Amino acid sequence: MTERSEGGLHANDITVHYQRSGGPDIPDWETHTCLQKNRLAGRSYFVSYAEQKAALSFERGNSPFFKLLNGLWKFSYYPSPAEAPQRFYEDSFDVGQWDDLQVPSSWQMHGYGHPHYTNIDYPFPVDPPHVPTENPTGCYRRTFHVPDEWVNRYVTLRFEGVDSAFHVWINGAEVGYSQGSRLPTEFDVSHYLRPGINHIAVRVYQWSDGSYLEDQDQWWFSGIFRDVYLLSRAKGHIADVSVKTQFDADYLDARLSVQVTLTNTWTETTTSGKVTINFLDEQDQPVHLQVTERAFTAAPGADVVLDFQSDLKAPRHWSAEDPYLYRLLVTVYDDDGNVVEVVPQRVGFRTIELKNGVFVVNGAAIKLKGVNRHDHHPDLGKAVPYPAMVQDVLLMKQHNINTVRTSHYPNDPRFLDLCDEYGLYVIDEADLECHGFGSATVDPKTFLRDLPNRERNLAAIAKAAAQWTSDNPQWEAAYVDRAARMVERDKNHACVIMWSLGNESFFGRNHEAMAAWIRMHDPTRLIHYEADREAKVTDVFSTMYTSIENLVKLGERTDLEKPHILCEYAHAMGNGPGGLTEYWDTMYKYRRLQGGCVWEWCDHGIRQRTAEGQEYFAYGGDFGDEPNDGNFVIDGLVSADRVPSPGLLEYKKTIEPVKVEMLDVARGLVRIHNRYDFITLNHLACSWSLTKEGMLVQQGALPLPDIPAQGSTTVQVPFAFPEDHTGWDYWLNMDFTLAFDTRWAKRGHEVANAQFLVVSAGPERPVAFQSIPALQCRAEGTSLVIQGPEVEVRFNTVYGVISSWLYEGVQLIEEGPRLAFWRATTDNDRGFGDVAGEWKSFGLHWLKHRIDRVSWEVIEGGRAVKVEVSARVAPPIKSWGVSCIYEYTVYGTGDVVISVKGVPAKGGPKTLPRIGLELRIPKQFEYVTWYGRGPGESYADTRQANRVGVYTKSVDGLFTPYTFPQENGNRTEVKWTSVANSRGIGLLAIGMPEMNFSIHRYTVDQLEKARHMYELSDSGQLIWHLDYRQNGIGSASCGPGVLPQYELHCEPFQFALHLRPFSVDLASPSVLSKQVPGPIQ
Repeated sequence: MTERSEGGLHANDITVHYQRSGGPDIPDWETHTCLQKNRLAGRSYFVSYAEQKAALSFERGNSPFFKLLNGLWKFSYYPSPAEAPQRFYEDSFDVGQWDDLQVPSSWQMHGYGHPHYTNIDYPFPVDPPHVPTENPTGCYRRTFHVPDEWVNRYVTLRFEGVDSAFHVWINGAEVGYSQGSRLPTEFDVSHYLRPGINHIAVRVYQWSDGSYLEDQDQWWFSGIFRDVYLLSRAKGHIADVSVKTQFDADYLDARLSVQVTLTNTWTETTTSGKVTINFLDEQDQPVHLQVTERAFTAAPGADVVLDFQSDLKAPRHWSAEDPYLYRLLVTVYDDDGNVVEVVPQRVGFRTIELKNGVFVVNGAAIKLKGVNRHDHHPDLGKAVPYPAMVQDVLLMKQHNINTVRTSHYPNDPRFLDLCDEYGLYVIDEADLECHGFGSATVDPKTFLRDLPNRERNLAAIAKAAAQWTSDNPQWEAAYVDRAARMVERDKNHACVIMWSLGNESFFGRNHEAMAAWIRMHDPTRLIHYEADREAKVTDVFSTMYTSIENLVKLGERTDLEKPHILCEYAHAMGNGPGGLTEYWDTMYKYRRLQGGCVWEWCDHGIRQRTAEGQEYFAYGGDFGDEPNDGNFVIDGLVSADRVPSPGLLEYKKTIEPVKVEMLDVARGLVRIHNRYDFITLNHLACSWSLTKEGMLVQQGALPLPDIPAQGSTTVQVPFAFPEDHTGWDYWLNMDFTLAFDTRWAKRGHEVANAQFLVVSAGPERPVAFQSIPALQCRAEGTSLVIQGPEVEVRFNTVYGVISSWLYEGVQLIEEGPRLAFWRATTDNDRGFGDVAGEWKSFGLHWLKHRIDRVSWEVIEGGRAVKVEVSARVAPPIKSWGVSCIYEYTVYGTGDVVISVKGVPAKGGPKTLPRIGLELRIPKQFEYVTWYGRGPGESYADTRQANRVGVYTKSVDGLFTPYTFPQENGNRTEVKWTSVANSRGIGLLAIGMPEMNFSIHRYTVDQLEKARHMYELSDSGQLIWHLDYRQNGIGSASCGPGVLPQYELHCEPFQFALHLRPFSVDLASPSVLSKQVPGPIQ
């Protein structure tokens, strides 16, 4: 690299070193122009059947022409191809002592080598197309039986996914070679088979020149990780089926176009017969077509293409909301009228197009409420079983998600079948990413520090990095191959609305070649690629992790003819993402903003156990993998074992398809908005309830009128206030649930909800106690002892905290309360901008308390004692700190009101993690009740999913077990919370007026230092935080930080709260929370 010129980095400042040594002995896996040997041309995904009834089942096992080769294979692992046995594929080679390995599988998950995670960087020296000599190689062998009926038939061997390159032999003869890990490979093996027992051998290479194009943010796994099977067909058979649907201008009537390609593999015999197509609705009733039969004659070795076109009157539309599928049967008959084969396809009628600056599906400008999905399983790696795919789809549907971007490669073909059937739009992405060339070209961090020229530097790095492969004509065939195989496999799926040219591979001529090939072969869908910043070849503008501020600017643009989506946003790493509400308020406001896909669907944790048997999920670096990107792979809305995170619940609420706004509280008038794009709300039932701070007052069902898609209607909720409704909060709750069972959820599943405060208890009204007992107050050494008939409170006058609080003989507190400003940092705190680093630079994790003065006085005729503590909270090293005053008022009833004031010195951090009080209480107080947002975790910018109510949980039930421990379990807008033992005795905390709270078995320091859940051990106490405020969450783990309105600024503060001992045998916390100490009578 030359010296950087003034004014930023330029592309010609960077030199890309690229050379290819020639020679006759270059292996296939290091020859980027050798993409395959003997691989058949791509085709749509289907299985042939012997008769129509079996074909309609779509069950592969019902086909006599299908033979699955999944199962136990003999396996042996070697450090390099050179060290693998060179003739292991021969029938006579003894593999009896080899291991057994399940196929499909990722071999690292079975103890061969180890998992390795990187986000961007290549884990090997960058010198394309060369790969390391240490290239782990897996040799596979198994036997299989070929029935006599398959003799003289055309038989193919199909691999749905092998990482990263492989050779295959049958009965000792080499069949072929292929690469492209997440793409199908099919070979003609007809001439290699024999009746009876056959042998198949596969040699898989961990690294190939294709690995340079597969640098996705995921584990580097290897092996045969998707299905392997044989397909037997007649010599004259269906080679491909292409189905297209197109609506008319009114989106009422449609044209069905079916193209059937037949091939004759006989070398000397002509084949002839006829092809028919049958079209059935979901009830298997025939649908009339104008053209259903065509005759054919195919010369030896020739293909015949037959076109069927029919115009249908008002076919039912397919959409993610109403995924109606017809069934197409393509049947081949010979000249004698015998069925040769039947190929089924599911068909959904939908048209996608650009129109008036937006993309529309069946005429409607939809919003993509999506996620990015990798193939991952915590125990099986890339070998995701079918039930796990179903689980993913069900969870997505149940959480209002309507779109999947298959990041960053085509997912298993059966996953797309599920998206067709259950209703999910798909952005189908090519198996292409070469992000690591950026790091190989120049250290981006060096130039990103040059903030004035940041954008120019990024552009220069991208342009230079593209020279390696994306803008290198030598790699054009490899790029186009990956697009073509994806499109050919998935072209008949209604769910696929966009083809994506890969991810984070910069932009160059080879992307243009991919786009040109796609437009030639499938002009019915849109093309997406984020790195095409000017939308030169794409149909949508796409960005990642765009801030709300910039998103608004993009929404306001009127000079662009193409819409905008966020292919990645709201990075869901750890606690978060925050700010989803603002994202979607913005997307709903601007027509050209058409949604996006949260990064990402699931954590990529790998299930492990400690020596003691404690389960945890491992991430980068846990296997000795270097270099690695740590827990950056733990960034999903669901955990690795598919437990929904608080972030997923927040996302569900944010994108819910029903919005309700209050118009007139007195008359119960609300406006219900239908945010679906196609369907009414007739599939939903609405129920309502009126609650008084958690207590049910009234309830009922609300018949929903017919509200069209994108429409709204005013309705009246028939609740009535009790005659005396003062002094309490009354909440109107509305729940929209499924009115009947669906494929993805049972009747009663909640789709959306709304809540309105219809009566407020108003400001706290002091209650004068008729008889407040007198207190005794005395100093005992370093303690101030305050006693009443039922309580004893001891203050430590050295440290200015309560050291003991006895109620009915029960110890309520062990230490505190003490001001707390630190929290265990979240992944977002440690992310872009590194606010955690700023906080630590000011020593917020090392804060010390200095007590300057403790004073007290007896007031109200001896019925109360006021204790004042003056303190300074400051870190070592720094001169900065916070001057604060605690004021405790202890009443003869046992109530303690705490008022806290603080003034940070100038020159401190911009924000603080939290401001609040930390108490350490006995372990027996396991049972927690609160009135506030719940039942789940919430923060200032992640609270929409949680409605206000009264909730009860155990301490463990309040904990969110993030794979990487961090701040968790907070509850917001809390008016009161209580902790109690098994007998119902405990301590009540009342906000004045509100507070946040959390309670843990672990200290903040323990949570901060732990890297896995198993590293946490019970502290022996409960750590109870009663916070005035916490800083927001944001999504800066990869994206924008906390929005200004959710920042907790380092500035003077004042807050108060009320503590009270209680027993549920005397009164409930809800009632007690109303009894605020007032003037003594």
